[in-house]
Amino acid sequence: MYDANSSNLSFDYPFSLELLPKTAYMVGGAVRDAILCRDAKYEVSTREKFRVSTREYLDLDFVLPCDAVKVARKIAKHYKAGFVLLDPQRQIARVVFPEATVDFAQQSGESIETDLHRRDFTVNAIAYNPHTQEIIDPLQGCADLERRMMKMISPANLQDDPLRLMRAYRQAAQLGFTIETDTQTAIRSLASHITEVAAERVRVEINYLLLSSQGTPWITRAWEDNLLAPFFKFATSESFAKLTAVDDSAVKLAENWQQLGVKLQEYVRDTVKSTWLSIAKLACLVNPDVEVAEIELQKLTYSRAEIKGVTTALKLFPQLKLSHMSLREQYFFFQEAGFVFPATAVLAVGHNILVEAIAPLIDRYLNPDDLVSHPTPLLSGKELIIALGIPASPLLGKLLMEIAVGQVEGKISTPAEAIAFARQLLEG
Repeated sequence: MYDANSSNLSFDYPFSLELLPKTAYMVGGAVRDAILCRDAKYEVSTREKFRVSTREYLDLDFVLPCDAVKVARKIAKHYKAGFVLLDPQRQIARVVFPEATVDFAQQSGESIETDLHRRDFTVNAIAYNPHTQEIIDPLQGCADLERRMMKMISPANLQDDPLRLMRAYRQAAQLGFTIETDTQTAIRSLASHITEVAAERVRVEINYLLLSSQGTPWITRAWEDNLLAPFFKFATSESFAKLTAVDDSAVKLAENWQQLGVKLQEYVRDTVKSTWLSIAKLACLVNPDVEVAEIELQKLTYSRAEIKGVTTALKLFPQLKLSHMSLREQYFFFQEAGFVFPATAVLAVGHNILVEAIAPLIDRYLNPDDLVSHPTPLLSGKELIIALGIPASPLLGKLLMEIAVGQVEGKISTPAEAIAFARQLLEG
């Protein structure tokens, strides 16, 4: 139990507390994390080993006994910040600052203690008054933080929002906690309710667990406890064992090619919070048939870029089993792989393809001047049309492709040679 008189938690508030009522309480993950970050060792291990815990933006949640939306609107207006009315019935609003998101919600029940009793886990049911530095902890969440344990408040609370079943695994992974025995039993008994949750909400939790090796045993346990079977109908225990193999492969590749390790941790797009490593791991869980895999991923509302990444990696990684690929074959391989190459490579090594076998391709990919993986056109389609006096047609695309392959194979190296080469192909 923490002493309320010595509980001045440190936060970088994006607004002046003078605009916040004296009866407002901060709740949820921000309070939990602030208490945990008193332990520097915990903070370092979390940030280094599980990148999800390092927030890109400050994320705060406040509970107010009344006028929650009115206060949020006032703060947004004062700072010219974004305002979003999330739930008019339950009086929940969001204020979006450049470096922070702050949610304001109307208190559920007659007191803050009643509100806290309706939450998911005890470690998330701690309230903090920033004006008085008072901690309200009716469910002994601080004690469970010390025990590093996820403990439910009640099975009924989990059933009220079945996504909380998945959150237990995600937060256990993120925080390095265990799940209390009775809570684990309740999750298993309620697992069938996960299908009541919108697919996109489940996808977010899955993505968190795929982002690092620390999430791998927890997503495996979620599948063993029947939370993921409705979404990955073709997955087996071997599928989840491959997640560990891919994690290990990523470490191995990063040790040999640091730049490739960096690329594996890059997001597919700025607006798509899946890394290329998580794309490779996701490919382990779906059906190996790319058409079936695409349907599975669409049902989980994955983006086009993520689906393309998974299906491309699935389609191409078996080609890396070939003992020798000609320059022409390598050229077409890289043309199809594109940005998905890092995911394809780590997926291949995770499926027992030797690192030594694909090392030359990795070297090519990481060399921006390599013409096989990063071809530089000798001339444009318009230049070829003028030089040969031909119309724009599918034939033009084929000629440009053969010119690129000829350049890779060392047959041509200048625009003049490219035009002569194309003319020869036409005459032939």
